[in-house]
Amino acid sequence: MTILHEMEVEKSLYSDHEIGLKEDKERIQRQQSENYDSDDEDSGKRLMTLEDLEEIWEQKFKQFKAGPRVTDADKKNDRMSLNRKLDDNLVLLVKEKIGNEEVWLLPQVDWQCGETIRQTAERALAAVSGNHIQAKFLGNAPCGFYKYKFPKAVRTEDNVGGKVFFFKALLQSGDLSEVKNKEYVWVGKDELKDYLKPAYLTQVDRFFLGL
Repeated sequence: MTILHEMEVEKSLYSDHEIGLKEDKERIQRQQSENYDSDDEDSGKRLMTLEDLEEIWEQKFKQFKAGPRVTDADKKNDRMSLNRKLDDNLVLLVKEKIGNEEVWLLPQVDWQCGETIRQTAERALAAVSGNHIQAKFLGNAPCGFYKYKFPKAVRTEDNVGGKVFFFKALLQSGDLSEVKNKEYVWVGKDELKDYLKPAYLTQVDRFFLGL
């Protein structure tokens, strides 16, 4: 019978918790039977049943109170904080000097010969964050690109413009609070218009639909 029981447990569709509940019930039934011998049970058997644990969990759940969705960073409109707009996904923007103008952009660096474009994207994030954040890049192909023309003063016959390729990455840990040499913000999709130039926003907004 023991072997059959073990095979049934191994091949059953019960979860470990459900199997534990079943074993607890069987043990209690044995203890309540007239032929029960305490020596038949392991002395180290758990004293608390899973049913007892379920009751404890239920009581803790009833006492649980969710934290406020509006944070201090929301109240202060602190856009350098990740602890804001908790119901939304946030995007990292950094201020860069392009020519004589300072503009807000998604993190970017020039491609270097020998790199894949994903490696360039990873280097761009590392350059901005100083390796203070860890992120998971989603795939090896870009999710979009922005095509632009250089100012007339710097155009050449063979080089009139460029492309910026974008990758999506999910923040896993860390923050930018220790980064001192960069201006940055974490913003929601509805706030991008406060920072990005219209032509740039029009292009990148296409792959922000999933935010």
